[in-house]
Amino acid sequence: MNIFRFAALAAGILLLAGLLFWLTRRLLEHRTLSWQNRLLDQNVEEIRSIYARMRGWRHDYHSHLQTLKAYLAEGKLSEAQGYLDRLEADLDEIRPMVESGNVSLDAILNAKLTLALSRDIRINQRVEVPNRLTVSDTDLCVVMGNLLDNAMEACEKMDDAAGRFIRLYIGVLKGQLYISVMNATAETVRRTPENGSGGYSSEKKGNHGHGLKRIDRVVAKYGGYLNRKNEPGVFVTEVLLPL
Repeated sequence: MNIFRFAALAAGILLLAGLLFWLTRRLLEHRTLSWQNRLLDQNVEEIRSIYARMRGWRHDYHSHLQTLKAYLAEGKLSEAQGYLDRLEADLDEIRPMVESGNVSLDAILNAKLTLALSRDIRINQRVEVPNRLTVSDTDLCVVMGNLLDNAMEACEKMDDAAGRFIRLYIGVLKGQLYISVMNATAETVRRTPENGSGGYSSEKKGNHGHGLKRIDRVVAKYGGYLNRKNEPGVFVTEVLLPL
């Protein structure tokens, strides 16, 4: 093979490699855009759910005032008090479930938990977040958003709606930010040895598997700890992140 044929062959190989790289990048960009669009649609649904409840209460506001004024004009104080008590109970249902003081975290938690309630999933939550965090608001929202999405997905697959639940706890444990999400599940998720935390089903197809990997990446980014446990009827994820 003379030097000219060798040069032509090398140029052809480089051209082919460049083309393959370009095609691979475009495919990844397309998949990322498709996933982002689905995520945006989901977030819009969650925000609409909260807004619809708030708008409904506001729409009835003037009617409530007129009713109270009528009770007071007739001197029916006990009836007015009872009406106010019922309004207070109704308002408690649409007030933010989480008020940790971290605006970004509260926004995503309230959106996700309100959506879960609308899907007949019982919620038990306790959230206490320090004023200063090492993990960024964006990364924390990635973790919580995907954890709760996966928990809701597992609950919705259950035939017994009465057994659906999500328990969320966020606080400080041994000087670190501790996150625990427990949810009901009808599945026994296969354990995979693909990471040091003893991950479960990270190879799942679709949004669920993608979400698990995003959680894994954020935890690894901060040198945190991740543990997933699957017991009959229950799935638990625990995360520790440095403060």
